[in-house]
Amino acid sequence: MRDLVYYVAVSLDGYIAAPDGNFDAFPVEGDHMPVLLSEFTDAVPAHVLSAIGMDAPLDRFDTVIQGWNSYAVALAEGIERPYAHLREYVATRTHKDATVDVTFTADALETVRELKQEQGKDIYLCGGGDLAGVLLPEIDRLILKRNPLVLGDGIRLFGHMAATTVNFDLERCRSFDSGVIVEEYRRSDR
Repeated sequence: MRDLVYYVAVSLDGYIAAPDGNFDAFPVEGDHMPVLLSEFTDAVPAHVLSAIGMDAPLDRFDTVIQGWNSYAVALAEGIERPYAHLREYVATRTHKDATVDVTFTADALETVRELKQEQGKDIYLCGGGDLAGVLLPEIDRLILKRNPLVLGDGIRLFGHMAATTVNFDLERCRSFDSGVIVEEYRRSDR
């Protein structure tokens, strides 16, 4: 069975973006970047891969799901398929006119449950926080790129979900001179 993997940058205080959705505060330079680019290449947007002369090996992910607000970041730049190398799903209840090879879904939880039953690589949960909160029952692994900064406010790692307890076991933790720490967790009850 495929895993749903929430792979995301996060601040020390648990935010994945500023209140306006901006994530420019997270460092994109440093000794952590070669590791992220080599181990998590499939999670790099297609236009970024093209700009740096890389191809996605598709050895980790073959599908991505993201919320509308995450998808809208690319749309604002004129990019209709930010993850063109993956099967793309966008969770939205209001936008229904998919004009490109992107599948819109109003029921992200059911969509992920169906995708997990298929053969293939893992499913990359790109964001955002509210979607991660909805999909928490199906998240098998967390890969957090913990950045050495405090945002103070913004989009929470799991959005505005109700109080709950879900245990994860730390499988691996790597720290870098840049101050970034990559933490890899697996859900305890699976």
